[in-house]
Amino acid sequence: MALRAPVIVAAAAGVAAACVLLDVSRAAPTLDYDFFKARVEPVFLEKRAGHTRCVVCHAESNNAFRLEPLAQGATAWSDAQSRKNFEMASKLVNPGDPDHSRLLMQPLAPEGGGNIYHSGGRQFASKDDPGWKILADWVNGKKL
Repeated sequence: MALRAPVIVAAAAGVAAACVLLDVSRAAPTLDYDFFKARVEPVFLEKRAGHTRCVVCHAESNNAFRLEPLAQGATAWSDAQSRKNFEMASKLVNPGDPDHSRLLMQPLAPEGGGNIYHSGGRQFASKDDPGWKILADWVNGKKL
């Protein structure tokens, strides 16, 4: 029996090493700034039926998600503002996991799997909404 113990320990060590390798291969994706600027920010500017644009509330309120205010007459953010928006939005996502990212779950209707409370209403009825899919693509590491 004494000979079996080292074999079991060696086997356990091999399994642990395999698990570590598996975890490394599943590393969270990197959030891409260019994709954010080109595809995600326009979602924050889009007017949806029955709702105000995200930027209207999130540039003026004091909540967890704060966008940079648009300059008078501007229809898009400057690069410096976009970088600040990127940093802010990045804090509200779990890269590789849109279903556990506040930025995606807050504005998603509860019937679609989202959080019960979002003072800005249900911007996305379901995960099939094109805007929600763009946010999910970004969180999943999609690049331009």
